[in-house]
Amino acid sequence: MCPAISIDVRELTKSFGRFTAVDGVTFGVKRGDIFGFLGANGAGKSTTIRMLCGLLSPSSGTASVAGFDINTRPEEVKSRIGYMSQKFSLYEDLTVAENITFYGGAYGLSRAAIRSRMSWAVGMAGLRGRERSLARELSVGWKQRLALGCAVIHEPEIVFLDEPTGGVDPVSRRRFWELINGFSEKGVTVFVTTHYLDEAEYCNDIRLIHAGRIVAGGSPGELKSVYIRNPILEVACDRVVDAMEILQNEGWVLGTSIFGTYLHVSVADEEEGRARIGRTLAASGIAVKRTDRILPSLEDVFIQRIEE
Repeated sequence: MCPAISIDVRELTKSFGRFTAVDGVTFGVKRGDIFGFLGANGAGKSTTIRMLCGLLSPSSGTASVAGFDINTRPEEVKSRIGYMSQKFSLYEDLTVAENITFYGGAYGLSRAAIRSRMSWAVGMAGLRGRERSLARELSVGWKQRLALGCAVIHEPEIVFLDEPTGGVDPVSRRRFWELINGFSEKGVTVFVTTHYLDEAEYCNDIRLIHAGRIVAGGSPGELKSVYIRNPILEVACDRVVDAMEILQNEGWVLGTSIFGTYLHVSVADEEEGRARIGRTLAASGIAVKRTDRILPSLEDVFIQRIEE
């Protein structure tokens, strides 16, 4: 494995009976990168991350994490990574300090090391003065940052974050990503799964997974330039759902999707598409207020790849 690669995955597969949750995925993660593993719920993200953390055995294929094979040396893998699950991995009936102490001990830190890292973790989570508060009394944002502190209390070289921002408010999400960027700047490799496609803009490298298979990969800019070649028009109009159903039946329309209160329409030619959209919707009594060409989003990429 190349010294610059922290995670090397080769044809990794996991089946449960006749159902294949992860189907022959292959990718590499560079040391110090923020790597985004994106897909809808049930796409295979959590199953993949559990295999890479040594918590689930693959059906076939392999991977090397921090230089150790997950099939033959899972314990070495576990000692060199941090893992934060979807539920934040906290013990609700323990205090802030007790959770940090427990995880420090679980990762083999000495009492002196735990005391030293305790101060850092509490400060990072913004919980100074709340050390004796029970975890269940904390807001979701505080729980999230405390869980991150517990996951990295032993200063691992790789951190796996499985849906870390689910159910968290936008301000806390942004603060959390600032923390992730800080780890990356210090050379820590961050592997994060999410179904929030806007968060992928923070990642150096991305893989889109659908139905257990990787359907696209690259940096955010590469994904948009490689997979979206046709103009995308954002349409502000009345009756957005009706408008999408009408345009979907037009042969010159390459793709449609709803983004909030707007409609995104992929066409072969910008000016011709703009005119046709106006005429087609007007014929159905739908007023078009505005039609502008926009830069494609990662959600546009994901939708197009799934449709293909």
